[in-house]
Amino acid sequence: MATAPKPRSNPALRFAAVRRIHSYLALLIAPSVMFFALTGAVQLYELHESHGAYVAPAVIEKLGMVHKNQVYKARGRKPGPPAAEAAQKPATATPATAAPQAAAKAPDAEPAVKPAIPLLKAVFLLVSIALVATTALGVWMAIAYGREKKLSWILLAVGAVIPLVLTALSA
Repeated sequence: MATAPKPRSNPALRFAAVRRIHSYLALLIAPSVMFFALTGAVQLYELHESHGAYVAPAVIEKLGMVHKNQVYKARGRKPGPPAAEAAQKPATATPATAAPQAAAKAPDAEPAVKPAIPLLKAVFLLVSIALVATTALGVWMAIAYGREKKLSWILLAVGAVIPLVLTALSA
């Protein structure tokens, strides 16, 4: 006796379910994706750390610490050795190695930057901007064209609030 073939599930329904799950997960992680894209762009040009005459704004420094160390606090400047103390240090180098060491430690000697590095940073900056833009468009599409608008807003809010609360608790 032949058995009846199993009814197949509708591929369109499976695709709709996958698309809905994708939208909900995307809404949940969208705030973090945008945060990491923006703070990563700031870190490309080391704007999150004070160096030389540049002093990073406190909020940028703290957001950089969240990106790198998951803690919302400023790292603060590390004090270097006082000038008098550095001048009194005995020379431990032999005469043969003293000249290369002095040249390597010269404060006004800038290391040579390979031409590809600024171009790579520019590409990554564009990627970061595009990631923020496409994430914002995805959020808009999920909310504007999704069936469950209230659930979409709730997922977006939860995706923003949970990292904020956990960051506040880690401080």
